[in-house]
Amino acid sequence: MRIFQRRRILRYFSYIFILLVFLFLIAGRLLIQSDSPKQAGVIIVLSGDTGRVEDAVKLYKLGYASYLLLSNSKEITSSSGDMLQTALALGIPKDAILTENAALSTYQNAKLTLPIMKQYGFTSAIVVSSDFHMRRVKILFDHVYKHSGIELTYVGSDSGYNAKRWWSDRYSRETTFNEYTKMIGNLFGYNGPEAKDALEQIKRWFR
Repeated sequence: MRIFQRRRILRYFSYIFILLVFLFLIAGRLLIQSDSPKQAGVIIVLSGDTGRVEDAVKLYKLGYASYLLLSNSKEITSSSGDMLQTALALGIPKDAILTENAALSTYQNAKLTLPIMKQYGFTSAIVVSSDFHMRRVKILFDHVYKHSGIELTYVGSDSGYNAKRWWSDRYSRETTFNEYTKMIGNLFGYNGPEAKDALEQIKRWFR
């Protein structure tokens, strides 16, 4: 009887081990969320690296939307300036750009763009951020926009993140750790500066 119990316990542990290995291998790909772009009223661009603005501009020029909404438009995207300056330099007319300048987190990106969407009567939007960021973006935007009647499409911007082998380089490892830590923090209600402070504290534990 004990032999059978031990075998059963070993089998359960084997299943758990296989599951953990599987989750480890696909952790990077689970962060990626990207839809095929489709016609929308506006393109919401989340603050971050220059590639986000550049990809949003490409979508604009392809005719997917008539406006850009830059969330935290004062965020410096490159040595050339902030998001607004970057968009203007890439040929977007000033009257086609809407801005909000207060968001300090992904949750606030969603929370502070929603009133602007309602103010201008937009019923749909393409949300653009870095590819590795999009799963968390979708979770938070879907939550905030849930009862708004606004249709959202999520398009990821290539950041150089290695989703298939996220453990193979430092940038992808740190990005994966950061995203999952923030995702767990968001789940427990941590958003904005307090979430970033908590992330830095967790990082210090592993140093």
